[in-house]
Parts: sequence; C-alpha cells; structure tokens
Amino acid sequence: MAKGERKRAMRGRAGRMQGGRGSGRASSGQVRLWGRHAVEAALKNPDRSHRKLWATREGVASLDGELPPDFPVEWADGADLARLVARDAPHQGLVLECAPLDDVFLEDVIGDSDAPVLVLDQVTDPHNVGAILRSAAAFGAAAVVTQDRHAPPESGTLAKSASGALEIVPWVRVVNLARALDDLAEAGYWRIGLAGEAEATLAEAMPAGRVALVLGAEGEGMRHNIAAHCDALAKLPISNAIESLNVSNAAAIALYAIAARSG
Repeated sequence: MAKGERKRAMRGRAGRMQGGRGSGRASSGQVRLWGRHAVEAALKNPDRSHRKLWATREGVASLDGELPPDFPVEWADGADLARLVARDAPHQGLVLECAPLDDVFLEDVIGDSDAPVLVLDQVTDPHNVGAILRSAAAFGAAAVVTQDRHAPPESGTLAKSASGALEIVPWVRVVNLARALDDLAEAGYWRIGLAGEAEATLAEAMPAGRVALVLGAEGEGMRHNIAAHCDALAKLPISNAIESLNVSNAAAIALYAIAARSG
C-alpha cells in the first residue's frame, strides 16, 4: 500500500477465490460488506473468513493495514463497485464478500464483567441495529441481544451503519427473548425496559450492579410479555415538545447514563 510503510498486517483469513465479477448479490451463504470502516474491521477480524475483495486502488490505500500477498482482490472502478452494493450505498472504493459471523451464545459473552447488555425487542431496521452496535462499542457494552426472527440479518447496510462495531460487539441472536431475559436475571442483571409511559426516569431506576437495557421497536415499543420480564420500566427525561427518540439515540443516551453513574 502507498499509505505509509508501518501499517499492520491484516489478520483476516482469505477464502478460496471463486468466480468473476459479482451480480449485486453475495454468493450463497456469504455476506457482502462495503465502506472503509466496515471492510477494514472485517479484514482485521481473525474470526472472519473472506472470499474476495473488489476495490479501487484508492480504497485499498485508505485501509489501515496491509493485505496478505495472496489475498483475492479484483480491481474495479467506482461505477463497477456501485453495481455490487445496495442502491446509492457509499462503498468508498471497497466491497468485501465474506462468511457471516459465527453464532454467539449469551453465557459465553457476559462473563464476570459489569458491562451492560442491550436487549432489542423487534427492532428490525438494519440502520438502527447498526447504530446501536456502534454505541454499544463506544460505551463498552458486553453484547447486543435480539430475537432471531424479529431482527435484521447480517448485511452490508447494517455493517456500514455499525461503522466497524459489528466485528467488535458480540451480537447474540436467540430463539426466545423472554428466556434470554430470565437467563440475564439469573446472571445478576437488573433488567430495565425503556418505555415512554413509565413513571420513573432511568436515573431513578438505575441500580448499582449489572444492567440489561431492553428497548422495543419505534412506535410499538416492547411487547407486553417482554415488558413483564423486566424488573423495572423507566423513561428518558425528554422534553414534552417531542414524543419520542429514535431507538438508536435512546440506546446511546441510556448507555451513557450507565457509564456516567460510576464516573
């Protein structure tokens, strides 16, 4: 790469190079990522298996790391890359096709840490889930938990919104969200559901120990069964001038409040 001589080597594993130019869809069983932060983080993730990188030379030069000599790269111009990604997606000269991340299990990620866990109930917009992963990385959350059939799939849109956090924050996809909340309670987490109709504020409901924040979809909020599995419901003290916050903004503010309670 032209950008500096002291770059770290990319650690990702290259898969076998197959086929030629893409059709705008990832190969069966693969995920297509784009944008510098998402692609760079995936390349540095040793748990990712990579199939192929389509790139402009400027895009590769922008990466913080050196590709292995045998890494499968197909050089392309910006117009070619635009045909490989979602419509009008800002690919920044980089499109990576790779295997999806392996499944992550809740008991494997919570450990002994006091880091918060985010639980999302029917938050299906990939932009929101990606932004929540980004905030989770920024504030050191232990994991983001979603119900598998009520959450977006791993995708380029989600990864671009996460700006690299998809490779950092464990994303736990469960079959039964209520059961996952029971497991968190058994692990010592105080489960706080964010709800605009709650009487207590988040600061008033905040415990001293471990916290699992539960957030529902915009508009519908948490399902009744999920709210019933929370130890407390709390609201963010926002002005009456606006009805509610975007769920990703609410998650970021709540994570900051947890981080700030210990100084």
